[in-house]
Amino acid sequence: MKIGFNLLLWTGHVTDADFHLFGKLKAAGYDGVEFPIFDVSNPAHFKAIGQVAKDNGLEATAVTVLPDEAHNAISPDAANRQGAIDHLKKVIECGHNAGVQTLCGPYYQVLGQFTGKYPTETELDHAAEVHRAIAGVGQDAGIKFAIEALNRFEAHLLNTMEQAASYVKRVNHPNFGTMYDTFHANIEEKDAVGCIDTVFATGKLNHVHISENDRGTPGTGHAPCREAIKKLVGIGYDGWLTIEAFGGALPDLAAATRVWRDFFKSPEDVYTDGIKFIRGVLAEA
Repeated sequence: MKIGFNLLLWTGHVTDADFHLFGKLKAAGYDGVEFPIFDVSNPAHFKAIGQVAKDNGLEATAVTVLPDEAHNAISPDAANRQGAIDHLKKVIECGHNAGVQTLCGPYYQVLGQFTGKYPTETELDHAAEVHRAIAGVGQDAGIKFAIEALNRFEAHLLNTMEQAASYVKRVNHPNFGTMYDTFHANIEEKDAVGCIDTVFATGKLNHVHISENDRGTPGTGHAPCREAIKKLVGIGYDGWLTIEAFGGALPDLAAATRVWRDFFKSPEDVYTDGIKFIRGVLAEA
């Protein structure tokens, strides 16, 4: 397995000021970085990000979201759904420029926007139409998709691994898969580790986030990070284990993820202690 670290701990848009982090993550033992693709206004900028990662011996994955109602895959408005397609095509261009292998995230609806009801067949069909339209584009760019089920406080369309697995079948494209996240599973699943079997059986488990219950350093809380890693080893998963941790440094992201304070002494503690934890569990498995 490969171990990555999500740069959302520091920034929602990687710039030159963040490039020093790549060397630090490599020195700590990481195989790759995961960076946000939120601002798609300058796809050429991502070539520099990819080059810095490569220069530091790091591979790349990325995370994205749908920014607003005008780019909403489950919108009843066809123009907004087309906006989602157009936005995701730009995301793919940015990711291709940076050498991204996998694109993860909840890019099916606007974060924190709810109907107050269970997801409808119409919403699921609308989202699937959007994702079928971009799945081949991503494949041509060398990018696999890993759609992310979120907890019920952040999204309503996909919350569980059963829903995610069903949705992957609905989209029905070889390049379109899903992912598992210990934080969200800890909230939504009856069996936060056993549910991995549900999605692994689809053959489309394309990514994994290791995220603690408080979004802090993996291994310091009660999310089933240890158990999940051992489970993944046991079933033969051989993809990314990417640490996703958040603090209060980014107001917009803090609002979206409901993180109002830091749950660690320093970001350095998160990435140094986090990889030690994962390496230790892998040694035990």
